[in-house]
Amino acid sequence: MSNTQVLIVGAGPTGLVLALRLARHGVQFRIVDKNSGPGQASRAMIVHARTLEFYRQLGFGDEVVSLGIPMEAVHFREGNEEVAKLDFKDNGAGLSPYPFALCFPQDDHERFLVAKLADAGVAVEWNTELKEFTDNGASVQSVLEKDGVEETVQSDYLCGCDGARSRVRQTLGFDFPGGTYDQDFYVADVKVANGQNRDLIINVGPRTFVLMLPVRSTGMQRLIGVVPPELTGQTDVTFEQIQPGAEQMIDTTVEQVNWFSTYHVHHRVASHFRAGRVFIAGDAGHIHSPAGGQGMNTGIGDAINLSWKLAQVLQGRIDPSVLDTYEQERIAFARTLVATTDRAFQAMVGEGVGSQILRTWLLPHVLPFLTGFSAVRQTMFSAVSQTRINYHGSALSQGHAGDLQGGDRLPWTPAPAPDNFAPLTALDWQIHIYGAPTPDFRAAASDLGIPIQEFPWTAAAAHAGLERDAFYLVRPDGYVALASAKQDVETLKEFVAKFALKAGE
Repeated sequence: MSNTQVLIVGAGPTGLVLALRLARHGVQFRIVDKNSGPGQASRAMIVHARTLEFYRQLGFGDEVVSLGIPMEAVHFREGNEEVAKLDFKDNGAGLSPYPFALCFPQDDHERFLVAKLADAGVAVEWNTELKEFTDNGASVQSVLEKDGVEETVQSDYLCGCDGARSRVRQTLGFDFPGGTYDQDFYVADVKVANGQNRDLIINVGPRTFVLMLPVRSTGMQRLIGVVPPELTGQTDVTFEQIQPGAEQMIDTTVEQVNWFSTYHVHHRVASHFRAGRVFIAGDAGHIHSPAGGQGMNTGIGDAINLSWKLAQVLQGRIDPSVLDTYEQERIAFARTLVATTDRAFQAMVGEGVGSQILRTWLLPHVLPFLTGFSAVRQTMFSAVSQTRINYHGSALSQGHAGDLQGGDRLPWTPAPAPDNFAPLTALDWQIHIYGAPTPDFRAAASDLGIPIQEFPWTAAAAHAGLERDAFYLVRPDGYVALASAKQDVETLKEFVAKFALKAGE
């Protein structure tokens, strides 16, 4: 029997990011996957700002941006013509160091993360399948199989990042309630006549839609759409059957097809994300409609949330009860997200009067007008980019100061250099003060081992909703745990004592 602290099952983006964070936290782990290597298809395409912020904490946010394509605009088409164009380049200016949505295909994304893990001295164990596991209360005993040979692994914790058909979730017996959309969908990666397109093109009609967006800098484009009703239910649909209608809706000619598939879309959230020493994350816990490109980013958010909690519990730096907040924080968001994307998706493809108004009037005509206002653009960015996610109901979230309360993402303040996200690369607890700490508070924080990050009070800080001279205790994932308008030493000490927090170790 071999031993490790954490066994990660599944090496998609969720499992790989969990592994990268655990490596940075100094946790011993193994990561296994039953496949022979990273995915070979582009699949999930969009990397949102919050994910890029997490990657910046790991030191490679800008590198990922350099490999992808920031989307600059969306073109709405109706019938055979374009009816509106919406510029959304830098919609999040002032809200995030990454004020855009990035196209970066999942196969390239996974290979990039695998290489970063290799740089950390860790190799994914491919062709290795989880056969069964038992949580005995003190540890988890798992049976792995590779090339017909079984191995028993004992770990402190098991993390199932093994997709929508998760063996970990099924073994735990978690319900996976939700549903499946009636429509059949198709996805294709193609080369088109105007292959340098860097925008999102949308044509939504009754019971149908086609999206086109860039996949790679080589000019490859992704097509996503509804299979025509006359082909619904067929198991052998070909792109040639789809092609005439798709080309008409996006007003271009497809010159080459590199990948084509049809599929059903599900929307489900598991009943739980944790049982004892076993956790699930990513598609194992939630699957979504394609609206907004949220699925992969949500799984990566799960991994970030869970990683630091596991690490600090294993290192005796925080009370084990903190692990309860993983499900508390992430399942609430997953349920809200699935409900929201479901409503948006049904509205787009529905046959009712409301859906018709949305497609023919609100999206192509009213929305471009509204986005002429910066407040509307920033609201849209916050909603889609996942920078608005908060953990207000968490046991880890306390207090308020300015417009912020415990559980909010630390807002980004871009000036002066370095910005206030730069210290987050420490991946540890820290206190932010926009103004000046008092001598007593500085001494108390030092005694507790929590570094204070001091920033001058600026108009940018005020605009972000921060309060002058307040203190914000920031978690290792960049969320505010404790906010206090006064630099009260006892408030800080009580929080540290409540969670047995040992910072800076």
